[in-house]
Order: sequence, then C-alpha cells, then structure tokens
Amino acid sequence: MKKVLFLLSFLFLGFSSLMAQQVEYKVVTSVESIVPNGIGRSRMISVEDERNYKDFTSEHDEGRNKSNRGDIRVDKFEETKLLNFYNIGGIRFENIAANDALVSSKLSTMSEEGWELAFVTSAVESDGGKDDGNGIFITRYVFKRVKK
Repeated sequence: MKKVLFLLSFLFLGFSSLMAQQVEYKVVTSVESIVPNGIGRSRMISVEDERNYKDFTSEHDEGRNKSNRGDIRVDKFEETKLLNFYNIGGIRFENIAANDALVSSKLSTMSEEGWELAFVTSAVESDGGKDDGNGIFITRYVFKRVKK
C-alpha cells in the first residue's frame, strides 16, 4: 500500500510540474512587397530584444501612458531579405518560390530550436486603384515553446 501511495504521489508531482510549465511565444513576420515594378522592399523579421507590453499600456481612465513611443522600438532584430512579388515584367513566380524556400528554412530552424508553430495569420493591403501603387502581403508566424 505504501508503494502505491508513493507511486501515486510521484506521478501527481510529475504531472503538477508539467502543468506548471510556462510557455514563451515568438513572432516571425514576413512582409512581401506587392508594389509594381519591383520598387518595394520585402523582408522577414524576427525580434531578438524583449519588451513588456505593460510598460507601454495605460488604462483609459488613467490618461495616456507616459512612456515615449520611441522606447518601444527594438535595436536587436534579425532581418532576412526577401524578393518582391513584382518586377517590371509583372508577377515573378520565381521570387515567390525563393521566398518560400527562405521562410521554410526559418521555420525548420525554429523547429530545431524547440519552437512549435502555434498558428499563422496573414493579410494583404493591395493596390487600391489607379492612384494607389502601394501594397504588402504580411504573414505572422507565431511560435511557442516551454520556457527553459
């Protein structure tokens, strides 16, 4: 009976420690230009600095946050060049394939480092007509892993 109680308490403690594990998140963002003629800039960004959102958050009934917006900026980030979707000849499928290879490489590296892809979200701000030559395709890859 003592052995059973010991085993149950050991299992409970092990399960409790698993439940108490904290998770950290990391976001990797790709911004791919859909500006005609290839004049836009496309990048994959991964931040290396940390920020606490609470330092830049205020409640409406307390007034504005006293921090400087410039304090939000980070100095340490990884920037990977990507190719633009368009060039003078139009859409470049080779560029899309090259970008896919770079993004896949980043995702594989993150996985090797213990990160699990939690979800992906994307959006487009596209050409709005004759006088709008701007546009981006943005994708955010959200990773998580158990804190070490």
